[in-house]
Amino acid sequence: MVFKGLCTAFVAVVLSAAAASVCEAQYSTGWIANTHGTATTRVGNVARSMWVAPEGVIYTASMWDEGEGGIAIYQNGQNIGSIGAHAEFQGGAITGNSTSLFAALQFNATYGSGKVGRYDRTSRARDLLITVSATTTERLADVVTGLATSGSLLYASDFPGNRVRVFTTSGVWLRDISVAGPGALAVDAGGNIWVAQHTMGAVIQFSPTGEQRNAIQLPAKAQPSSLYFDSSTGQLWIGDEGPDMNIKIYDVSGAPYGVGAFGVQGGFLNTVTGIKGQVGDRRFTRVTGIGRDSARNLYVLNNPWGGSWDLGRNGGTDIHAYDGAGVLRWQLQSVNFEGNAAPDPATDGAIFYGGMNIYSGTVGGTFIANTIDPITYPSDPRINLADHERGEQFAQVASVGGHRILVAASQNPDTFYFFHFSPGSGYIAIPDSTLPGTSFGTMAKVRNGFCLDSKGGIWAGLDKTNVISHYPLTGFDASGKPVWGAAVTMPIPRTITQLTRIIYLADSDTMILTQGPSGSTDWTAVGSRAEVYHGWLAGNRSTPNPVINITGANAKSIAATGNYLFVGYVHTVPNIDAFNLTTGQLDITFTNSNPNKVDVGNDVDSMYGLRAYRRSTGEYEVTKDNYNDSSIVVYRWTPPASTATGVSAAKTTVVSPFSVN
Repeated sequence: MVFKGLCTAFVAVVLSAAAASVCEAQYSTGWIANTHGTATTRVGNVARSMWVAPEGVIYTASMWDEGEGGIAIYQNGQNIGSIGAHAEFQGGAITGNSTSLFAALQFNATYGSGKVGRYDRTSRARDLLITVSATTTERLADVVTGLATSGSLLYASDFPGNRVRVFTTSGVWLRDISVAGPGALAVDAGGNIWVAQHTMGAVIQFSPTGEQRNAIQLPAKAQPSSLYFDSSTGQLWIGDEGPDMNIKIYDVSGAPYGVGAFGVQGGFLNTVTGIKGQVGDRRFTRVTGIGRDSARNLYVLNNPWGGSWDLGRNGGTDIHAYDGAGVLRWQLQSVNFEGNAAPDPATDGAIFYGGMNIYSGTVGGTFIANTIDPITYPSDPRINLADHERGEQFAQVASVGGHRILVAASQNPDTFYFFHFSPGSGYIAIPDSTLPGTSFGTMAKVRNGFCLDSKGGIWAGLDKTNVISHYPLTGFDASGKPVWGAAVTMPIPRTITQLTRIIYLADSDTMILTQGPSGSTDWTAVGSRAEVYHGWLAGNRSTPNPVINITGANAKSIAATGNYLFVGYVHTVPNIDAFNLTTGQLDITFTNSNPNKVDVGNDVDSMYGLRAYRRSTGEYEVTKDNYNDSSIVVYRWTPPASTATGVSAAKTTVVSPFSVN
């Protein structure tokens, strides 16, 4: 990494003392949650389907990728371009041949839903629109759920139409095959069509003319999510996102029979080959794409759990590339979009927690674990579409007495979800309670600030209550679930007319409160005034010292630790300002000290997109959501001793990054 430490070559003697702190202020700029760190090299957001060309070019389809086209193109572990617009595709189905790609399109005001676009692989332009479904108004679900080609034929699953439609690759309709709930498709060497029935746990074979032949009934609770026919072996590979989370292999040269599997049974939840929740070689989540190239290299796309139907808010591209013997060659991962990364105090900031995923702190931030167990906890709000806002990718985390507490929330939340961990659950976050909710005795939304402090206490500004509510952590039950006491309410200082953020630093008894923009009712904005109260619980709740004047436009997200308040902005700059909690002064602005290796995005478009932690060494880690590049920016900074006053570094018992309390 390149360190920021450049100063003007000439400094007047009278200014030398003041300039010294600036010259000493060095920071590094890195990233996590994506294999690559720049806009041109990064792995695209949440690929949901994949087609592999014989020469080893990988095409993936995504419903939402703000930084580039919805079809991302990779080869040899590198991004080599994209096709289309960021919201052009459904994401759930893609296929191709030597000249063209075919991808399911998302609803469009001009032509509706239920369409497939054909794209020239050389020019990358769309040259044909094919109508597959009579359902033309669907915006929030997949309509075309499977695509496959064979010679001059194109096959498309019309899910609401309960049929597989057969076209020429020029878009001429030939016939329909009636099948309930069709999904992924594959065509074997004899021209037979294999159709996955996801909810029924079955794969049905039809003749080239549409007569039903054989059927494969998968094990109980299996959910076939992808198909691939291997012509060199006569085998059908079936990606399963049910409890097995592996690839099942059947010989289909005659009557189908199972010949084996690829991947660890139970995938990332397997506790024999790893910690529950841990991802890795053959420890898949949900297998949504399978393909081989002419050199017999195997490619597997799997998606971490979490997010909405289109996975648009959770990030989830995870491509494994294996050689012909099944040995892992490389991985491409993009496992954040519109989310943050909270440094884990139990590891002294060595690993980072998002609302759904866990990352290492190394360059690129290796994807360590997915914290959702859809089998044991099917009502987890992070996957329950009836019980979430816009994707709970934003985390706050505390470690108290060997117990981790995780809070997950959405981009601009007024509801917060609480989780704990146990030795038996590994990396899986166990759902506990919700604020607002019956466990906290209130249904009032949290619209005046929220904070999980380092001692596990909860601080909340509940809507229209005109007080700050403090729920002190009283302990943990036998299962490790945190227990909070009844709310202790405190008046909002009269100098704050609209409270929008609360940060309480338990180690120094420091409270930071922000006032919303003057004359605005936008409770999601920070404003320009931050009040710092040293000794809040000791009784100082009326005399802020200092008052920080945030001069940057459109402050959106704040975080604090040690002796610093960090501020990020929306619709303006990606810079992060660091204000001294003792003097109130702006000590440094983080821009980008490593532009050749890292892009830092446009801004911070989320209330809790910044997180900060002061390590036992005195180094500050500040993380920033980078939805532009599907990653998280990490600034590491050790301030000069002259400015790092106010509180000593926390005493931290460092455990292995792969240990779970």
